[in-house]
Order: sequence, then structure tokens, then C-alpha cells
Amino acid sequence: MDFDPLFYPYPSRRSVVFAGRGMVATSQPLAAQAGLEILKKGGNAIDAAVAAAACLTVVEPTSNGIGGDAFALVWTGSKIYGLNSSGPAPKMLSLDALKRAGHKEMPRLGVSPVTVPGAPACWAALTRRFGRLALTESLLPAIEYARNGFPVSPIVSELWAKAFDTYSAQRGEVFKHWFEAFAPLGRAPRPGEIWRQPDQAATLEAIAGTDGETFYRGAIAKKIGSFFKRYEGYLSEADLGDFQPEWVEPIRVNYRGYEVWEIPPNGHGIVALMALNILNGFEKKSGSEVEGWHRKIEAVKLAFADGLKYVADARSMNVSLDALLSESYAAERRKRIGAHALTPEPGNPVRGGTVYLAAADGEGNMVSYIQSNYEGFGAGIVVPGTGISLHNRGFCFSSDPSHVNCVGPGKKPYHTIIPGFLAKDGKALGPFGVMGGFIQPQGHVMVVTNTIDLGLNPQAALDAPRFRWTGGKTVELEANFPQHIAEALKRMGHDVRYGAVGDRGFGRGQIIWRNEEGVLAGGSEPRTDGQVAAW
Repeated sequence: MDFDPLFYPYPSRRSVVFAGRGMVATSQPLAAQAGLEILKKGGNAIDAAVAAAACLTVVEPTSNGIGGDAFALVWTGSKIYGLNSSGPAPKMLSLDALKRAGHKEMPRLGVSPVTVPGAPACWAALTRRFGRLALTESLLPAIEYARNGFPVSPIVSELWAKAFDTYSAQRGEVFKHWFEAFAPLGRAPRPGEIWRQPDQAATLEAIAGTDGETFYRGAIAKKIGSFFKRYEGYLSEADLGDFQPEWVEPIRVNYRGYEVWEIPPNGHGIVALMALNILNGFEKKSGSEVEGWHRKIEAVKLAFADGLKYVADARSMNVSLDALLSESYAAERRKRIGAHALTPEPGNPVRGGTVYLAAADGEGNMVSYIQSNYEGFGAGIVVPGTGISLHNRGFCFSSDPSHVNCVGPGKKPYHTIIPGFLAKDGKALGPFGVMGGFIQPQGHVMVVTNTIDLGLNPQAALDAPRFRWTGGKTVELEANFPQHIAEALKRMGHDVRYGAVGDRGFGRGQIIWRNEEGVLAGGSEPRTDGQVAAW
């Protein structure tokens, strides 16, 4: 039987999924089921999250990989923990070094934008501190899929083809290794086609067997260091050896009686919190539906203006988090929202290609986890014989020497990937997240307001149409966004544009909520191949 797996002429919907013993929600069904398999083997939510994350590097390499970064929020024992496993710039990378190489700013692709990857260290750190199973057990599903093969899912195939076109336009021998590893037939794999990656299986097996050490201080680290030396890149074996993930104190705001948690900078989860702080000053049911959308857009714009100016490696920031998240500063920014669209400017608070997954078990442990290669497969760089596609996270650095986010040796870049978590009265409600570059804080704001202000179930909160602010007064709306609201927003001065049908740039999210009886309710993004696997 022949059919087009990317053609859906009729609208469809998913129902919220309920379960009592465990749940894993990811953007790819095989990864969700891998996490559930680990739960059934006696693992907890942390083990399941690690299993799903490792599996996603295999079954959805178009968005993340072993060579990317990761962040996690873990709720266990009535407390929330944060893990920042994003890597710094290599010690040899500086603005002067880029200029000597002939670059006026950070290149998007190639060896230059590769920072130290943090994902393998994240898996190991989570397992050591909170896991119940060994890393060799949790990574087994990913290893088996890489070695034995799996059918490629539709959206992954589509994004793979786009990556093929992107790298095909690049010049230089260094890119040939991506094609050897991920397009050996001279094209991207098609939907339903079996894909195997034995090199990646061997790498995952080595990571599992050494608790991640081989990647940073072993044989794989040597391969990566030698590769970058050969191609005159900046990343070295010593950079890998010096890396350790950081346990951090999560940050939060109270939004209408709910605690919304994010990871502190260098990530931009604080942008979502600042926007919610601004919105918190408006009455829940005040104004029309159009005014509700207008306020959300304006709050996101104001928060992003501050985020893009002030957020960087926490050691480089010259504005405190308390100042950015203060109610007085939110009130000051709120005053700027009127009846017409504004062009956002940062305030002065001193005066005042990603995957996301959620996991929960029957004991109350919950994980909000996100990892990414930044743009698709990342920099287009694959270390031969490893299956490791390296991220291009360094592209997020500024080349302005006066900016707090300016590229520098050992410095972490502004980071777009952010896990979210919702609680109330000190009790966990659950993890949520929306992947997709700079849409992520905007997606967090929409998920939280859909849930708290509109009372939508987790699936409906994800199904709802989204906007995407891109700069100035320009806001892009999904193709199915209500036209009457769009027209009203235009009259309010917004430069409204529509995304194409099937535009993947409006984010892809997952949600798991837990009620007082311990029942789990999950939703999975309809804009991708995702699934809620439940037990």
C-alpha cells in the first residue's frame, strides 16, 4: 500500500493520556517507549528520562545528538533540583582568534561554533545522583536501535532532508564526514526506511560502560581532540577533560498562585519568567480574547528585549536575577503595554535542530529534560568512526566586544534550550517544555497561560495555535491561527505574518501533570511524531 506520510488533508486531534504507574512523553514514539521500558525494568523517572534522551540521539538525530548540550529539572523527595550541562567555549576560542581566521562573527557551521558538548555528562550525573539503574541498562535501548536499526519517522525524515540540503551547500572537506555517517546513500533516509548507525552504537556502549568518562577523559576524547587539531578547530582534548556539569538552584516566579520553575542563565528560561511576571499584573479575565493575545505578545517582546541584552554566562552578567525577576521591575515593564503594538527596548533593571521530554513515575519523581544540537544536526561536523554529530551552540555568542554574551575562552554562550516545571503550594504538578530555538520561552508562556488562565488539559494546551515574535513589531502566526484575532492584532499595530502550513518553527512540546491522587495526565506535541507512553 502506497501513501504519503506527510500529507494530512483533514484536521485530527489527540486525547489526553492518563496513567498511574509511569509516563514518558517525547517527540519520537520509540524514545518514549524506551523510557517506559526502563520504568518497567525497575528504573525510576530519572532512569527513564536518561534512556529516552539517549534514544532520541539515535531516532531523532535531526534535533539532538551525543555532541550536544542538555539541561534538566528533577523533582524528587518534595524538592526541585537543576542541572546545567551546557559546555563552554574552547580555551583557544576568542574574538581575536576568529578575526585572525578571517571571520567577522561566529560562523554558523563548521568547526568554529562547536563548544564542549554536555549531554553525555548530563546522563551520567543524573544517573549517579538520582538513578536506580546503571547507565549500561538505561542506554541499552538506544544502543540496540543504533545497532539493529529502526524505521525513520515522518517528521524526522523531512528534517533530515533539509539538513542534507544545508550541508550540501557547504564547501570544505570537513563536511564530508557528515555525509559518510548520515547520508551514505547520497540522500536522507525516507519515512519508514530502516536506519542503522553502528558507529553510534559503539560510542553509546563506550559511554555507558565508562559512566561517560571516555567522552571527556578517554578514547573518544582523544578522537575528538585529534579531529579538531587536524581541521584547525578550537576544541581540544583538554577542553573536554576539564568539563563538569553544574548543579544549579532553579529560579521561579509565582504566577496566579502557581510556581513556575526554570534553569537560571546562561539559559533564557528567565525570559519566560519575566513575561509571566508582567502578565501576572493583569486580571485573569480582564479584557477581550484579542487583548489577551496582544498582552502575551507584548510581554514576550519586553522580556526578550531584556533577555537578549542581559542574559549570558552567569559569571559575565552585570544584572542580578533578583532585579530581572522583581515585581517592581515587572510593574515598570507592564506600564509599557498599551492598546497598540510597541517596538521593544530593554529596560533598566539595575534601578529596580532540540528535543524535549518529560518523565514521571508512580513514586512522585518527575523530570523535565531538554537536549539539543542547536540547529538540526548542528555544525555539520561528525567525528569519523563515532557517529557523533557535534552541535553549533557557539553560534549563539555575540561578536560585539561590549556585549555580556561576547565570545570568550571558557565562557558559556547564551543558551536557548530550557526545561520548565510547574508546582503549587510546594507540591509538584509536573514537567513541561517546548523545543525550538527562540520560540521556547514564548512556548512556555503559552503553555502556562493555556493551562492556568484557560484551564486547558495538557493535550489541548499543546494543540492551541501559537505565535512567534521575531523582532520589532513583527509576529508570525501559525497557519491555523484564528483569522478574526489576527485581523484585530493588525489593527492594534502588529506586523502580522503567517507561517507556512506545516511550519516546524512554532515549537514542539510535551507535558505531564500529576493530580492529588497521583494520577498522571500527559500531552504530546501534534506538530511532530511525538507520543505519550504510559503505564
